[in-house]
Amino acid sequence: MSHVENELNSQPECWQRAAELAAGQSPVLPAPGERVAIVGCGTSWFMAQSAAALREQAGQGETDAFAASEFPAARARAYDRVVALTRSGTTTEVLDLLGRLRGSARTTAITADPRTPVIQAADDVVVLDFADEQSVVQTRFATTALTLLRAHLGLHTEAVADDARTALAEPLPEGLADCTQFTFLGRGWTVGLALEAGLKMREASLAWTEAYPAMEYRHGPIAITTKGTATWMLGEAPEGLEEQVRATGGMWVAGRLDPLAELVRAQRLAVAVASARGLNPDQPRHLTRSVILTDS
Repeated sequence: MSHVENELNSQPECWQRAAELAAGQSPVLPAPGERVAIVGCGTSWFMAQSAAALREQAGQGETDAFAASEFPAARARAYDRVVALTRSGTTTEVLDLLGRLRGSARTTAITADPRTPVIQAADDVVVLDFADEQSVVQTRFATTALTLLRAHLGLHTEAVADDARTALAEPLPEGLADCTQFTFLGRGWTVGLALEAGLKMREASLAWTEAYPAMEYRHGPIAITTKGTATWMLGEAPEGLEEQVRATGGMWVAGRLDPLAELVRAQRLAVAVASARGLNPDQPRHLTRSVILTDS
């Protein structure tokens, strides 16, 4: 079994630990009413998008999400707190941003490794070392970090972990892994999850995968949908969309479980497709655990 398989299978337990940890992290996580930005790179950026949408929906305060490299410099003093998600704690863009923000906004880093530069770069740190990973492909750290923030908002329940166990136990829909193209859709906070599901498929299995807000899917992308393609909804689908997809001949995959548990199912699909194609999901081509840029 690959590292990524072991790691994605451990997510229900990691989420429970993160939920318990969240109860003691209030001083370093966003307080109600604070204006907050959440930043990250790659997978962490998509988790930032989901966390930001959840916080605003919960009425906790204005919350933006940025790729760390795209944080608007003019807003450095506009936020009460900036939260940085970084599994490795060494990503160049995150460390550079935290350095620029020092003295302007309070910063919190959520990381997996307490021995890395981010520990000194941020004002406050939450370490999720129990969710660290050996695989280059992120699974459990990303979802555990999101669970920490979700639990901090009072939005995590035991049912979420139960759904994750169901996602790990149930077989994937018949014929899904044989599809030639995959589209993931989300709404609100699940748009970030859809983007992450698409990234997992591209990283691990080199599959042709796209992701969109569900209502935007009709505005062009549905044109690629046909027999042999799959459209997967994370969360509740807009009325009539399932019927419209089925009319194209494409496979429709409904999100029956909690959307975060649906992401676990998508992670399993990525591994299954990689295996079918003879690929090693632990070592996707051209990728490393952390992007560290050097001057040349």
